[in-house]
Amino acid sequence: MNPKVNDILQRIRALEAELENEPEGRREALHVRFEHHHVRFEHEILQRQRRFKTGIVEYLGRAELRNIVTAPVIYAMIVPLAALDLGVTLYQFLCFPMYRIEKVRRADYMAFDRAQLAYLNAIEKFHCTYCSYANGLAAYVKEIIARTEQYWCPIRHARRLLQAHSHYGQFTDYGDAEAYREELPRLRSALQTAAGKRGQRG
Repeated sequence: MNPKVNDILQRIRALEAELENEPEGRREALHVRFEHHHVRFEHEILQRQRRFKTGIVEYLGRAELRNIVTAPVIYAMIVPLAALDLGVTLYQFLCFPMYRIEKVRRADYMAFDRAQLAYLNAIEKFHCTYCSYANGLAAYVKEIIARTEQYWCPIRHARRLLQAHSHYGQFTDYGDAEAYREELPRLRSALQTAAGKRGQRG
């Protein structure tokens, strides 16, 4: 890989890690702690949160007509989302072992901790859970497709992409045939599980 590109990628990862750690201080100020993958609030904080909770009757009474009318359309999207989830999960479980690509852990992309917030009513918690699932699924699917693209076609596009996936920076330049042929085996190898690499050597 181009040393300059590698340096840029390392700096991007460092900045992403810094951005991810930024909310930690705020969580400490709000007395949020994690115990066995569950969020825990101090009793006083929970009491304070409950003061901002809106009852369901009041919440529905304040709801805008456009939100009520479009809600069934939003909820109906669970059908194609679930079908996509099932299809992509089956795809990676059937194909990734054949390619010796490490499988994407679905749990790494799903977070449903908003339901533990005391200032949300049942409807708001449902909305948050639904959005968490949809966005988590999108990230999960994106990673599966990204690994697939790195295996089959790790070439950058001629035009700039608005939101390229995390593997894209390693891809070879558009039009650089020599680099593509040289880098393809390495890029495929980078996707393999440790077990897959051992199997190849054996």
